[in-house]
Amino acid sequence: MSTLYNMTPKEIVKELDKYIIGQDSAKKSVAVALRNRYRRSLLPDEMREEITPKNILMMGPTGVGKTEIARRLAKLLDAPFVKVEATKFTEVGYVGRDVDSMVRDLVEASIRITKQMRLQEKYSIAEEIADEKIIEAIIPGKKKPAQNGGGVRGPFDFILGGGFQVNQNQQTTSGAKDEQTTEKGDIELAREQVRQQLKDGLLEEQFIEIEVNDMPKGNNLDMGNEGMSIAIGNIFGDMMPQKKKKKKVRVKDARKILREQEAQNLIDMDQVTMEALENAEQNGIIFIDEIDKIASGGGYRSGADVSREGVQRDILPIVEGSVVNTKYGPVKTDHVLFIGAGAFHISKPTDLIPELQGRFPIRVELENLTKDAFVQILTVPENALLKQHKMLLETEGIKVTFTDDAVEEIATMAFLTNEQTENIGARRLHTVMEKLLEEISFNIPEMEQDEIVIDKEYVKEKFIDRIHADDIDRYIL
Repeated sequence: MSTLYNMTPKEIVKELDKYIIGQDSAKKSVAVALRNRYRRSLLPDEMREEITPKNILMMGPTGVGKTEIARRLAKLLDAPFVKVEATKFTEVGYVGRDVDSMVRDLVEASIRITKQMRLQEKYSIAEEIADEKIIEAIIPGKKKPAQNGGGVRGPFDFILGGGFQVNQNQQTTSGAKDEQTTEKGDIELAREQVRQQLKDGLLEEQFIEIEVNDMPKGNNLDMGNEGMSIAIGNIFGDMMPQKKKKKKVRVKDARKILREQEAQNLIDMDQVTMEALENAEQNGIIFIDEIDKIASGGGYRSGADVSREGVQRDILPIVEGSVVNTKYGPVKTDHVLFIGAGAFHISKPTDLIPELQGRFPIRVELENLTKDAFVQILTVPENALLKQHKMLLETEGIKVTFTDDAVEEIATMAFLTNEQTENIGARRLHTVMEKLLEEISFNIPEMEQDEIVIDKEYVKEKFIDRIHADDIDRYIL
């Protein structure tokens, strides 16, 4: 978590600006919420327990960056992060899931992150062990002779006269030992040569046979409840030795398999679980999307509204702070940061039950995207949409160039479509770009030219049937 601790709110916003256009107030709120976590970590234990995170409620139409802000944050900070849809929890037992599952998912995410960090630390040692195993597979050592071959064969053998046999065979044994030493020296010499060839990368494509752990599949017994499936192999796992199987692979693949296997053996899973639970409790982020879909208007409630309010009441104790049992142990949700998000175009935040409203004290409104925002989304971010499409087509040797006026026109098309039909925010750009490049992508293998320039006229021609300024006549009776 050192990256988080070294970043000021301004630096966090600067990082988010690389991927998300606009929405400065939302970025500022999440940056402050995260910085407060760092400040809290510096306090004495008694005070640290008292300070709970200030949960955030984001309001804004679909496709303006609510989910992206939360996702990028989690990636940036390597914090356990889980995104859930609030609608998943409606009608439990019919199509829904139980609310505790969001915390179980968070713990799974935390285990994955912590385990990966520990594996990374062990990879250098594991690689050395893996290389030694590869050398062993290329030049196997001579098997040791049976311990009881010529000397004392059993605990009472010496008493029963075995000692005389040792004296008689002493000369033979010493001769065999010399022979073994010479053979051992030859094997070591050959291995040294192989070791050098491995370092120089000369054996990468050679096939070798290695021993890997055999992972039996399909031995899970599902108890019909989430997180309650039991791996039958685990019940007797400690009593039985790990099964091995032989596998023929290239040296470069063998190194990956063996390195992963050896790193797994080197890490202490109990320690990983303990750290992961701590990480989930202190640094976890749960993003509850579509929270507006579980809000219902005031007045008489029946049918679906009752179910929605029930979901809010189920979510309340988790957001408030409670202990949830997971298969790795109990987890407290008091210090988990919850970010709620919804379009709120039908319901309002005030339609949520008062207790839940009180648990999301920070309200952030995200603005609709303008035409200028669309132009920036196409060109500015590190993973800009135009850059993605250019690189995809370059894999087949076609260079596509977009003129400035073409970019303007694409942004105009997306903006007009959102205004005239359903507003789906930045996702509209995907629709426009796919339609624009459909013909080129389809004809690529037979195309003769290597370079294609897309200008304003090309864009207009593609969308002539679809986009037009609103026809005022249709509003006149």
